[in-house]
Amino acid sequence: MEASRDPEFLPHDGPLREDVHRLGAMVGRMLAEQEGEGFYQRVEHVRTASIRRRREGRAVDDLAESLAGLDAKVAEALARAFAAYFQAVNTAERVHRIRRRRDYQREGSAPQPESLLDVLQKLRAQGVGADELLEWLYKLKVEPVFTAHPTEAIRRSLLEKEQAIVRALVDNFDPTRTPQERKEDDDRIFMALSAGWQTAEASPIRPSVQDEHHHVGFYLANPIYRIVPAFYEVLADALQSVYGVAVPLPRLLSFATWVGGDMDGNPNVGADTIANSLATQRAHVLEHYIADIDGLARLLSQTDDRVDFDPSLLQRLATYREQFPRAAAAIRPRHADMPYRCLMTLIRARLEATLEEGHAEGYATAGELIDDLLLIVHGLIDHRGLNAGAYAVRRLIWRVRTFGFHLARLDVRQDSRVHDDALGALLGDEGWTQCAPSERVARLRPYASGEQALKNVDDAQAGSLRAVFATLHASRNHYGTDAIGLYIISMARSAADVLAVLALARYGQFVESSTEGGGDKAHVPLDIAPLFETVDDLKNAPDTLRALLNDPVYRAHLRARGDRQWVMLGYSDSGKDGGTLASRWGLQRAQVELLEMAQQAGIRLAFFHGRGGSASRGGARVAPALMSSPRGSVGGVLRVTEQGEVIHRKYGIRALALRNLEQTVGAVLRASLRPREEEPREAEWRELMTELAADSRRAYRQLVDREGFVEYFRAATPIDVIEQMALGSRPSRRRSMRGVEDLRAIPWVFAWTQCRSIITGWYGLGTALENAAARYGEKALADMAHEWPFLANVLDDVEMVLAKCDLDIAEAFSKLAGPLHDGFFAMIRAEFERTRDWLVRLKGTEELLRDDPRLALSIRLRNPYVDPMSLLQVDLLQRWRAADRNDDHLLRALVACVNGVAQGLQNTG
Repeated sequence: MEASRDPEFLPHDGPLREDVHRLGAMVGRMLAEQEGEGFYQRVEHVRTASIRRRREGRAVDDLAESLAGLDAKVAEALARAFAAYFQAVNTAERVHRIRRRRDYQREGSAPQPESLLDVLQKLRAQGVGADELLEWLYKLKVEPVFTAHPTEAIRRSLLEKEQAIVRALVDNFDPTRTPQERKEDDDRIFMALSAGWQTAEASPIRPSVQDEHHHVGFYLANPIYRIVPAFYEVLADALQSVYGVAVPLPRLLSFATWVGGDMDGNPNVGADTIANSLATQRAHVLEHYIADIDGLARLLSQTDDRVDFDPSLLQRLATYREQFPRAAAAIRPRHADMPYRCLMTLIRARLEATLEEGHAEGYATAGELIDDLLLIVHGLIDHRGLNAGAYAVRRLIWRVRTFGFHLARLDVRQDSRVHDDALGALLGDEGWTQCAPSERVARLRPYASGEQALKNVDDAQAGSLRAVFATLHASRNHYGTDAIGLYIISMARSAADVLAVLALARYGQFVESSTEGGGDKAHVPLDIAPLFETVDDLKNAPDTLRALLNDPVYRAHLRARGDRQWVMLGYSDSGKDGGTLASRWGLQRAQVELLEMAQQAGIRLAFFHGRGGSASRGGARVAPALMSSPRGSVGGVLRVTEQGEVIHRKYGIRALALRNLEQTVGAVLRASLRPREEEPREAEWRELMTELAADSRRAYRQLVDREGFVEYFRAATPIDVIEQMALGSRPSRRRSMRGVEDLRAIPWVFAWTQCRSIITGWYGLGTALENAAARYGEKALADMAHEWPFLANVLDDVEMVLAKCDLDIAEAFSKLAGPLHDGFFAMIRAEFERTRDWLVRLKGTEELLRDDPRLALSIRLRNPYVDPMSLLQVDLLQRWRAADRNDDHLLRALVACVNGVAQGLQNTG
């Protein structure tokens, strides 16, 4: 690829430019080898035409005509070729992030921004002393939650090939590598590219829940498992450097997952998948521990004629020899003088026994394994072994503390309406779902408290839920309390929805004895989190919580749970319901009001943020998001969903996974210890923002409620292709499609992203800003935009979305809607221009992303490849629909285009 054709790179990005050119040239050579020189020349012709279109401001027609009518197989190959380039650019940028991190560490003049060292230095400069910092460290809880929404479920084999390319590029950092070694690096990269080309990106078979588990497990049990000890070592080094303290660190990190427990709208998830997921996770983490133990056994070769050994360690060794005679007999005689190695070998035997369900000699808890490992660490330290193996054993201890015997806590989620359907059957009341919330609360109290028991009935839904709670009860007893996460209620609208879970849990015998309040009582040992999703539900959330906290039955349950209430906030459905601004303000306002209520009630409130990958669904950089959140809303706790392409972007490479965890924990520390200062104008700004949100929502609903919108959406976006894709184990719709409310948020955002208008990320904002400027003046808005972190963060996110839009290409998609095109697209284009114009005016710029040149470069790098795939997709959509959606060759080509555009824009849903 010629440098002159590429966008201008930033200063100090010479190595990135070299990697992009190097990988681009290899992709070209691979395409010529795999598909022929003629095909490669066609790719180059389309690419250069796309570049000219961008540079010269040409209409899309010429480029579209050159892509029309292609044979389906050629179109599919063309889309895959462009996607191969995206993968190369994505990989080069990730490797460049690793390079920049190393540059900071090597130069040492200043810490990398948002690193733990940088955060601690800033906190100390703000007056945070060592004691205050350590107090907060013991309160800190950061828990990423990996959801069952694999919108980028790339095959594991392709993920491994990408990692091979990354390793080869990272090896190239070494200036001492010989020409032969560099050639070997290139050969490794070319082999991975070629093998990847010959591999389908995903299976044509819709993934099962088990497949989703393996996909998430790849990240949990590979990059994340490996870098957790490094995270604590970086934190310890930063504490020593900034504060001069060296203290034992508490566990700050844990991980959770929804895979196998997210029943909401997924008939494939239930009691069996809950049990299978927990069993599989347990097996995965124990196998990793066994592999680590094997490595430590080889390392700890100290012999009893060179160092002393603690009597307690020798006694543990003797005990284990008796417990595991076969393993003891298998120890080679020449290793008999190595007590650490012998004990590690027998610890391995006990872990193997733990893998066998019901084995009496296995570890009952992860704490027992930690006790064994601490015995070895203390023995090493006491006998000059701090640098002869103690550090390595400590790394395993951090893994066991983090992952236990369960790897990740399993959350369970279900729709409130499913609970109501089951309760209607159990209570013999066909009108149950129509009862007022207050009536349902009154009738549920005796069942939620355990005073009365629900009687068994022959109902499939009730039986399924009974099995779920029985499985949770058994799993909690078997795997430990840390194995079970939250029970999340989708579409929670009243206190009755929460009491329903208590009643159903007791129906499934999910109880344990408690002495709370005197005497023996049975309580439900489960944290229940209502999920407030729509704009109206967020608005009503304080009333729901107030009713819950005033209910004697639920308050007793909460006391038994330590007086901490979890609330999940839904960024996805609130955005789909009211548009971006109404959603973001609804979430902000709900947090403020819920916190005030919790403080008055004397309970601790913890928020679980249901963010998606894209800005339309709450995806955002963690530091600005937390620093712009309401004061006191973080409080040392961050629980947030990770899904889709975000998982791969954050955790796919070890160095970047470590960087992400540093940024996340650092942001939580800053937002907790030194939240943004109080702003006396904020009360006034809140009132104005309430008007802005209402105007924005009104404009958004005028579009989506307009007659014919659902038909327009289905014609002007590739939603029908997305519904055919094997993206996950659950359907793309909740019920029959009556309106946008019945479509899941991920395909909703995915479809609008594909057609390049991305209305989900900005529609309605321009109208709201224009109206507010007319009422209060542009200066008032500009002051808010510059000085209120909440609005500044929203505008930054919207700016990124607008920069990824292309309204000319969106118009080509829109024309597929025939007569509906003119009316709807005129509204979309007008609102886009209004939003863009007001955004740059308020930010005081003349173009989008002027203050974020790196993101602007990233988009420019990809546009010449995204544009042809988008236009190719328009042509293929038209032909596929004309063929009654029965041409599988066209569908394959369309899927290739959808995947490619998603990789190019780095957003799905």
